[in-house]
Order: sequence, then C-alpha cells, then structure tokens
Amino acid sequence: MAVVRSPKDLVAGLLFIVVGITAIAIATNYTLGSAARMGPGYFPRILGILMITLGAILALRSVRLSGPPLPGWKWRPVLVVLGSVVVFGAIVNFAGLVLSTILLIAMASAASHEFRPKEAVISGILLAALAVGVFVIGLKLQIGIWPGAR
Repeated sequence: MAVVRSPKDLVAGLLFIVVGITAIAIATNYTLGSAARMGPGYFPRILGILMITLGAILALRSVRLSGPPLPGWKWRPVLVVLGSVVVFGAIVNFAGLVLSTILLIAMASAASHEFRPKEAVISGILLAALAVGVFVIGLKLQIGIWPGAR
C-alpha cells in the first residue's frame, strides 16, 4: 500500500479525474465524429481524457513527492463567491449586464483577504466591457446592457 506524501496533489488529481469522467459521461450523448470532421462530442471526450491523464499523474505524484498538508476549509470565501453569482443571476435582467457584472466582481472580490474596493470596481468595469463585447456585440445575445434597456 502506497503512502500519500502530498495530500494536495492527491485531492487535485482525484478532482481532475472526477471532472474528466463527468465530461466523458455527458459527451456520450453526442456524436463523436472524426479528427477531420469533429462532432459535438469530440472535444469534451478528448478534454475528459486529458483531464483523467493529468489527474492520474498528479495522484501518482502524491505518492512520490512530499508536500504540505491540506489547509483547513474556509467557508466564508465559498459562500461569498457563490452568493455573488446568485445575486448576479437574480438581478441581471433588471439591472443590466454592466451593473450586474460590476457588482458580481466587487462582491466576489470581497472573499479575499486582500480585497481593495477600488481595484475591484476597476476590474468589474473592464470585465463588464468585455462581457458586453463578447455576449451582446459578438454573440448578439438578447441581454439588456443597462437597466430598462433591451
């Protein structure tokens, strides 16, 4: 029986393996196609295989190399980030994409102990501009940019 010397690598490897297996399981409902003519299931399956391979490498690495123990679980950052995503989803139709994105970034940034409001707002503005460019202008999704605009 192998002794785990690096629990962080083991947990990361197992997480990669689970996500890879999930991607492959979901992709089985889609046609595979070929390398020259890829179907909708091709990329998720290849990505799943790569993730499983990376996870196996990390898991094997956890037996060979020593590493630090797992840190304690912190609930506050998890709840703050999840709460900010829920708030974004709840208000995006009313407040518009720009204000919702800025609020999302500012709220999620508060999860860090290095939170700086000015930097969070600047990041939010830049990401809101990117979101408008990609989703509204590029993909032509019907999302209101500002409150009341559609």
